[in-house]
Amino acid sequence: MADAKPVGSILPRNCKLFGRQSPKTKTKKAKMMKVPYASVVGSLMYAMVCTRSDIAYVVGLVSQFKSNLDKQHWVVVMWILRYLRGTSTVRLHFGLGNPMLEGFTDSYMSVDVDTSQSTSGYVMTYIGGVISWQLRL
Repeated sequence: MADAKPVGSILPRNCKLFGRQSPKTKTKKAKMMKVPYASVVGSLMYAMVCTRSDIAYVVGLVSQFKSNLDKQHWVVVMWILRYLRGTSTVRLHFGLGNPMLEGFTDSYMSVDVDTSQSTSGYVMTYIGGVISWQLRL
């Protein structure tokens, strides 16, 4: 990925991932089993937990397909790596303003097309820097 072209958005435009996109034939399944998908998603999870809370939603999304993935799922994982490459100089920092603790929450109903489950989450900031966050399906 060192020579990959960086991107500015965390997901490709009009990106939709579904479980039913997974390969149906044994040949295609065997081909996709050779892709280091679980390893890369695990590395993305580590980055997400340690420093990159901005990728939490998409990492949760792609981690659902670790056992039965399609080429489209792999393309999205590569896109996330390109996003990280393009935003590698972005840092978490605290502002210089008033020491204020703020919390934000949001939810998205029926985001998972396969199960009709919803996603909700929160983020807590202190002087503009993220100190706690959570995302749940």
